[in-house]
Amino acid sequence: MSKKVAVILSGCGVYDGAEIHESVITLLRLDQRGAQVQCFAPDIAQLHVINHLTGKEMPESRNVLVESARIARGNVKDVREADVDDFDALIVPGGFGAAKNLSNFAADGAGCCVQPDVLALAEAFAEAGKPVGLMCISPALAAKIYGPGVTCTIGNDADTATAIGKMGATHEDCAVTDIIEDKARKLVTTPAYMLAQSISEAASGINKLVDRVLELTHENDA
Repeated sequence: MSKKVAVILSGCGVYDGAEIHESVITLLRLDQRGAQVQCFAPDIAQLHVINHLTGKEMPESRNVLVESARIARGNVKDVREADVDDFDALIVPGGFGAAKNLSNFAADGAGCCVQPDVLALAEAFAEAGKPVGLMCISPALAAKIYGPGVTCTIGNDADTATAIGKMGATHEDCAVTDIIEDKARKLVTTPAYMLAQSISEAASGINKLVDRVLELTHENDA
C-alpha cells in the first residue's frame, strides 16, 4: 500500500530557505518509491532574503509558504493544515531556512526555539511513533522535537555538534553517504550538504534516508 509522507519546506534557496537540491532529491526518491507526498511550509515572513549570486542580504521581504511553492510547483499547503493522522512519515530537508525560518537556530544556537506550527506537527509525529527524517542542518531541531537523549547527526561540524549537545541531543559523526538512526524514536538523519561536495554525494545519503524512513512505515503492516 502506498505510504503518505509530509515534507516541510522552509522557503526556496540554500542561504535563506530550503536547500533546493536536497528538496528535489527527497521528492524524487519518494516518488520513485511510490509514496504519496504533500509539501507544507509555515505561512510566515522569511528571516531575510539573500541574493544567491552575491551572498548579500537584499532589502525586501518574502513569504516562506509562497517561496516554498516554487519547489513544490504550487502544490504546498500551510503547515497548520497538516494532520498527523493523514500521514505515515515526515521529512524535513535542510538549507539555512531550517535554521532561520523553521527555527532561530542560526541566530540563537543552543538557545533556539522552533516555529510553533512546525514544532506542533513534528511533535505530533514523534508522539505517534511515526518515522521522521531530518537532513543537513534540520537535525539541530531534534532535541526540541524529541527532548533530551535523542541521537542524530549533522555530519562532523564541531561547533554545530556542540550546540546540539547543549540542547540535550547525542550527536554522532556521520559520512555524507550514510545515515544515523535513533531506533527508539524512529528518527533518521543524514548530513547531506553539511558535507556534500556534489549533488550526487548529497543524493547518496538522502536516498538512504528516504528508503529507511519508508521501511520504518512498514514495520507495523499486517
